[in-house]
Amino acid sequence: MSAVPASAPVAAPAEAVQPSLAEQLSAFGRDAWTHLMQLDPGEAGLNFLVSAAVVLAALGLIFVLRRLFDHWVRRFADSCNVDVAEAEQKTSRAAGVSWALMRILILGAALLLVMSVWGIDPWAWISGDAGARLVRLALILVLATALVEVAGFVTRRFVDSFASRSRDGRRAAQIRSLGPLLTGSIQGVLIVVGLLTFLSELGLQVGPLLASAGVVGLAVGFGAQTLVKDFLTGVFLIAEDAVSVGDNVRIGDASGTVEAMTLRTIRLRNMNGTLHIFPYSEAQVIHNRTKLFSSYLFDLQVSYDADIDRALAVMSEVAEEMRADPEFGPMITRPFDILGVDRLADSGVVLKARVTTTPKDQWKVGREYNRRIKLAFDREGIEIPFPTLQLVAPKQPVKLQEEVAADDDPVENRSFAPPETRPQS
Repeated sequence: MSAVPASAPVAAPAEAVQPSLAEQLSAFGRDAWTHLMQLDPGEAGLNFLVSAAVVLAALGLIFVLRRLFDHWVRRFADSCNVDVAEAEQKTSRAAGVSWALMRILILGAALLLVMSVWGIDPWAWISGDAGARLVRLALILVLATALVEVAGFVTRRFVDSFASRSRDGRRAAQIRSLGPLLTGSIQGVLIVVGLLTFLSELGLQVGPLLASAGVVGLAVGFGAQTLVKDFLTGVFLIAEDAVSVGDNVRIGDASGTVEAMTLRTIRLRNMNGTLHIFPYSEAQVIHNRTKLFSSYLFDLQVSYDADIDRALAVMSEVAEEMRADPEFGPMITRPFDILGVDRLADSGVVLKARVTTTPKDQWKVGREYNRRIKLAFDREGIEIPFPTLQLVAPKQPVKLQEEVAADDDPVENRSFAPPETRPQS
């Protein structure tokens, strides 16, 4: 029998292959089903009643927590003196995902209790490798979601508080316009970090994924040039203070008040409630009517028989009354400009004036001035021309329709004798 040389390598024992997460879940399911099939019918009925009680208790807990949440929202709205419906809408939108995760957590705990009732021990499986991995994945998902929502809430509150402390209204509007861009950027970074952590826990190699993501991002960047253009245009619009939330602007054929500025769109709400949404790339020309100050032009028409100098004097008197008014005076930042005779129209003389007001108050001041100038012109006997229709009577009487028809038809003009009086040939 020959001896084994000392230099011969000794084969290492084969390492046990670790089953995957899917295989461990499948094995756990098979064991649980085998255990359920071996239960006594009486024991199974009792377990069913206990399980139903656990599920009903979980649903009741969710209902109570929801009622407490609504009660807290109402108290918050009352303390802040805001509309309850608006507060509920904003809070529900901000905490929608967190509330969904809370319900999933409660239902998951109820499921574990139900499994314990049926004699299935989930805790031993959770304490193993597969269960620990699932728990870590769930914690990563919950923490990432909570961080995204908390970051959005804190950023919005910080922006609102910083804007409310600003003494310059224009600067406050600009800060509020930056809020959605800042919130979206922070939440986007947190989502990417959470996704990479989640994939790393699943066993994927994040390094090669990041390397390939650079190439994919470059390709997506070329394919999504419009999105990138919208984002960059919005950043420059806000940075240059061209438009802010609350401004009254006109873009193309649409006009209204800027209600929101998101990552890629600007939203206008007009007087009849219609919401116009424009991507920043389509808002190439923006007519801002409320930046720093606003103006209102008056085109007042008087008849040719009116005293033009007296009409201009009445316009100045009414303007001074408006500036002395305690309600409208603070809105007027400069004296009225009575520009004089603008043009000679077909039906009257057009007098032009202009008033400069604080932003967004020009229409209120303009409507009140139009009302007062109408009353003042009526008192002074200054006539405001309006279209009239003048009827001129004809020189000869108009023939009736029957007479005109008789004159035009020669057959109707002929006279025929009755048949019985015709002469016989």
